[in-house]
Amino acid sequence: MLKAALPAIPVVGNLPGIKHQKGGLPETTLRRNRVTTDLAHLDRYNEVCGFSRSETLPATYPHIAAHTLHLSLMTDTAFPFPPMGAVHLRNRITQYRPIGREEIYDLSLHAASDEPHPKGRLISLVSEARVGGELVWDETMTVLFRSRAGGDEPLAPPLAGVEAPEGVVHWKLGSDLGRRYGAVSGDRNPIHLYPWTAKAFGFPRQIAHGMWTKAHSLATLQNRLPDSYTVDVEFKKPVLLPSTVVFGTDSEGEVTTFGVRDSRKSVPHLVGRITPV
Repeated sequence: MLKAALPAIPVVGNLPGIKHQKGGLPETTLRRNRVTTDLAHLDRYNEVCGFSRSETLPATYPHIAAHTLHLSLMTDTAFPFPPMGAVHLRNRITQYRPIGREEIYDLSLHAASDEPHPKGRLISLVSEARVGGELVWDETMTVLFRSRAGGDEPLAPPLAGVEAPEGVVHWKLGSDLGRRYGAVSGDRNPIHLYPWTAKAFGFPRQIAHGMWTKAHSLATLQNRLPDSYTVDVEFKKPVLLPSTVVFGTDSEGEVTTFGVRDSRKSVPHLVGRITPV
């Protein structure tokens, strides 16, 4: 199923073979060189996620360009965990400066760490975007792979103790949101598509993509974002589709905390924090 999604976004440049590291994570770095942006695709992404048109890419857009690298790494036999059932638990993006819509950049991806979690193992996948050697963007995806070889986390999570702020901005999310975002992101995981495909994986109906929720949060704050910032999020309870959720923010100095909650039970779906760089 995951490998079937690989052609969704064309790869520019070659992907080197993954080296096997005995008893651990793959030790290679995957690359996409001279990545260009399909402006029509960017417009569709902006429409689905709620971004206004800009001369620069949304901070979440290079994640879409790196999608083929994520799939290539996690579906290779060198990767020590099966991708099915993996949970995208946390995500950190740093935009060191905005990337222009027509800029050409190079992408790389490597597995950076393997740490215990009470429910299994946490793997950090680090992507970087460079323009002429200049680091302009990076992302750390923290993915939980369920395993009996778990334990206590060695360090507190970045957003430990941070609560999703209460809010008044309501988002009404349609049943087709997962299919619409899947079409532009290449992530057509069955849990996001239809009730019957999601039920096969234990969900009562389809759920929204976590990275859509992060992207739409940034789109809601688009006019308040600095040029350089780090945005951390932790994904909490899945957003069932269709549903209505509430977005809230709270600022202290230059730091903005934001969150998405269930509109009826006030259960948090996402908590995030934006810090200027």
